[in-house]
Amino acid sequence: MSSTETLDTRPSILVVDDDAALRQQITDYLSTNGCEVESVSDAPAMDAALARQPFDIVVLDVMMPGEDGLSVCRRLSAAGSPAILMMSALGDDVDRIIGLEVGADDYLPKPCNPRELLARVRALYRRREGGRSATGRLRGGYRFAGYVLDSTNHRLRDPNGVTVMLTRGEYALLSAFLDRPGEVLSRDELLDQTHSDDPDTFDRAIDVQISRLRRKLSDSQAQELIRTVRGAGYKFGAAVSRA
Repeated sequence: MSSTETLDTRPSILVVDDDAALRQQITDYLSTNGCEVESVSDAPAMDAALARQPFDIVVLDVMMPGEDGLSVCRRLSAAGSPAILMMSALGDDVDRIIGLEVGADDYLPKPCNPRELLARVRALYRRREGGRSATGRLRGGYRFAGYVLDSTNHRLRDPNGVTVMLTRGEYALLSAFLDRPGEVLSRDELLDQTHSDDPDTFDRAIDVQISRLRRKLSDSQAQELIRTVRGAGYKFGAAVSRA
């Protein structure tokens, strides 16, 4: 495979897939197009690689021997992992939604066009770097309804001071609401800030992430912070200040 499309920066990618041929194909293509790539075959090898160095993105297969990709994704997401792009031969909407519900930032069915994979990697990396850039603008973060969102460390603390673990997608979604409190944000606007530039990305991905974020916020908050505006989108209902 070849492409004239290259990345302006060099995101670090960890590919986790038990299919050696496909793993090598993905590694070669992403490496050729401006990424620093390491590849492993299973969850224990992935854990060892993550212990050696940080990665920006994990490209994760769902169907692996031993610990499967959904279990790995749930575990990494709970620990505040790198961005996770899941890949699976199980490509219908239900499987995509399950992947997003356990913490994936994006999902691609197999087989996929390598150019689309590169585009998704680019989008995830832009979101990651955009969050870092926003950190400087926000001067620390936000306060709302007793919560504090620390933009420097991408950490949310509840009114009792307990850390609420957020995936990168959830962090980007919450940041979008806090940046525009009281405004109705459409699904398209939220997709622009929290998912990918791919026009085929479906609106239900945002609905899934909204539901997941609501559950995390409702654990210590009786007030519904994210309100549905029928036919228009979503609105953040609490007062917001800069931390």
